[in-house]
Amino acid sequence: MQFDNPLDWIPDLKSVIEYSPLIVTPETSLLEAIAMISQAHYPSCSIDELDITSDTDVTFSANQSPQLGVRNSCVLVKQNQDLVGILTARDVVRITAQEIDFSKAKVADFMTSPIITMPQRSIEDIFAALFLFRRYQIRHLPLVDENEELIGVISHESIRHILRPANLLRFRRVADVMTTEVIHAPLEATILQLAQLMAEYRVSCVVITQPDDDDNQRPVGIVTERDIVQFHAFQIDLATTKAQEVMSTPLFLLSPEDSLWTAHQEMKRRMVGRMVVSWNWGKELGIVTQTSLLRIFDPMEMYGVIENMQQTIQEINPVNSAAQELTKIKSKSEVKLLRDENLIGSKNIQDKILLGIRTKINYLLEHLDLSKEDLRSHLQSILTNLDSLG
Repeated sequence: MQFDNPLDWIPDLKSVIEYSPLIVTPETSLLEAIAMISQAHYPSCSIDELDITSDTDVTFSANQSPQLGVRNSCVLVKQNQDLVGILTARDVVRITAQEIDFSKAKVADFMTSPIITMPQRSIEDIFAALFLFRRYQIRHLPLVDENEELIGVISHESIRHILRPANLLRFRRVADVMTTEVIHAPLEATILQLAQLMAEYRVSCVVITQPDDDDNQRPVGIVTERDIVQFHAFQIDLATTKAQEVMSTPLFLLSPEDSLWTAHQEMKRRMVGRMVVSWNWGKELGIVTQTSLLRIFDPMEMYGVIENMQQTIQEINPVNSAAQELTKIKSKSEVKLLRDENLIGSKNIQDKILLGIRTKINYLLEHLDLSKEDLRSHLQSILTNLDSLG
């Protein structure tokens, strides 16, 4: 098998910073903030394209050029020069479920505060960002300089759009990370009811199902928290509009046996953040999300990579000669070791490499306080060894 460049999966966080995040004041009306988040969902949306009147209290980061591409689905809240809160699509779903009168609400009433930020000095370390995402269960991370001045925002979604983690994703299945606790609702459910389900179960989507001839619930559509934001912007009556009228359909269904690389590619192609998994002739459902994909960057998850890779290699049973395999191993010390032990079978060589990789991962797990440079060096060594299995 041919791997990509060993470090291709490690994204440059500088390239995923949204340097011109949407910024409001605490007194901005909730409806206005929701409209801004809604417009930011469109892939081609830029700041210059937003329909903002001259008397609005919306401001943008200075000295930054507008950007095209995926925008973060949030607005940051600043009072004077201080970053005091954030309002996300998840917050919109939460307050929708409470049946709040949006026409009288202000951002200050419902923003999340205080806000988790990341210092600029950590921008070279993707693991620092992923740790904060996981530790605080957030999906948007403002970046600040040494004076706590806002630089921009990074998010799960923006990182996923530049990932090329083929070396890791191809060895993991959708079944390894998907959740099977899928919240579903019938075609007749109202949008308000769907928002209440999302808020109650703390999920980002509801799968819409329809019974088949055997009374099994088959997935026919999906409504996400992003859709809820859009419905507010379009002034749809959430209490009367039914799921079947606005759901995304038809669904592209993944199989549990599909690789995470397939899931990643399909998400990018369809510009979505989650996909439905179906098996057992549609009787069983699962969900895989962009959060699931990023989870594999946790060193603890790398055990799964090695286990699946070893199983795959054993199933393939490659017939390359020992000499051919030896030329692919980049470490001279490993070559000498293999020769000394007379490991002439390709399977033995591959097992030896896998054992070395496992040993290195064990070392990382026992030394979690390593510096960023040491961590990167060890990870590069692991991925170089993966490449030698090509």
